[in-house]
Amino acid sequence: MSDGASTAQKGVTFIKSPQRSSASDNAPVEKLVGEIIAQVRERGDAAVREYSQKFDKADVEVFEVSEAERQEALDALDPQTRTDTEFAIANVRAFAEAQLATILPLEVEPLPGLHLGHRVIPLERVGCYVPGGRYPLLSAPVMTIVPAKVAGVDEVIACLPPNAHKAMIAGCHLSGADRIFRIGGAQAIAAMAYGTDSVPAVNKIVGPGNAFVNEAKRQVFGPVGIDQLAGPSEIFVVADSSGDAEMIATDLLAQAEHDVRTRVGLITTDRALADATLKQVERQLEGLSTANVAGEAWRDYGEIVVCESEEAMIAYSDWVAAEHLQVHTTDAQAFATRLRNYGSLFIGENASVVYSDKCCGTNHTLPTMGAGRYTGGLWVGAYVKIATHQWLDERGVRAVAPPAARQSASEGLEGHRRAAQLRLDRMQA
Repeated sequence: MSDGASTAQKGVTFIKSPQRSSASDNAPVEKLVGEIIAQVRERGDAAVREYSQKFDKADVEVFEVSEAERQEALDALDPQTRTDTEFAIANVRAFAEAQLATILPLEVEPLPGLHLGHRVIPLERVGCYVPGGRYPLLSAPVMTIVPAKVAGVDEVIACLPPNAHKAMIAGCHLSGADRIFRIGGAQAIAAMAYGTDSVPAVNKIVGPGNAFVNEAKRQVFGPVGIDQLAGPSEIFVVADSSGDAEMIATDLLAQAEHDVRTRVGLITTDRALADATLKQVERQLEGLSTANVAGEAWRDYGEIVVCESEEAMIAYSDWVAAEHLQVHTTDAQAFATRLRNYGSLFIGENASVVYSDKCCGTNHTLPTMGAGRYTGGLWVGAYVKIATHQWLDERGVRAVAPPAARQSASEGLEGHRRAAQLRLDRMQA
């Protein structure tokens, strides 16, 4: 056990421990993904087509979705589903616009004649990976494409598996994708990273996916940016004796049905609530249509811990750094200010993860596997870059050149010293 883990687990009693580690259970996909990337980089569309046949059992002649096919998918979309999707798009757009308004250009003059600043520059082209999954997850394209358009990205490319539900094409279209391609898996990531005859190379790739997609994003990072490396989904609830066992169990299972490797848990100071929640989970699984998935996730990765104090509960929660963290305490607003590490925080019993997953406006693409200790989730700021600039008049040169020249000389960098001194010498000539 690491020092961080042992420290975080002081004053913690496990009522139910996870049976497996989501971190250590990752399939050995690195070699295969490396081969896929190399082939796509070398042979382009031909390799993409071969891998689509091999992995997706799809013989795709033309990868890009045409305008007619977009319209067909839109026409086939259930009217209520379209209304609900547009509701989500409006909320995500409004929140992204509010976030963007906080990212401002900068111009300062820290010394007379020394002018420093930065510009907020949208990325030129972004690739959004849209997972297929067992069900048509219409919220997925909303969360990646809409913030990109709000940020002012010139061109947004969407890739989704060729066998994805037609409604997903409609979702990409409504969200504002400029181009949509029927390419899934690691081959989609490689195509967007390096470009093919059909797919243009992008500057950054965002969006969740399976282990192969995640590994591909890791391997292409460098020449192309990525949002983050996302593992299986996570939800934890921190609760005191005011917690509602039925509600907590319902929320845990709602997230557990995503995937058999979803990590779910309750962190509480109340043993009675822990016991009641454990019973509720088992009871609710009996009547849950997705129990084959949620039950396996709960069995393998579910946990319930009882903490001896609020401080121990906060320490353990901050160590877990859950992707989704719900706060069910007597004064949830005050308690929330004491929490530091999480992907997104859900304050009070009314704030269900499901609302954010689907339509309330915050982004559901969030850090997992402890990454909430150092980063937040996908947001409009991921689609812009903050690039600095500087300019000097004579007053600035007179202030900066002497220390720059002296420091260069002390470091033995004669070329640097000359470049620093030249401008000053010409002013004094």
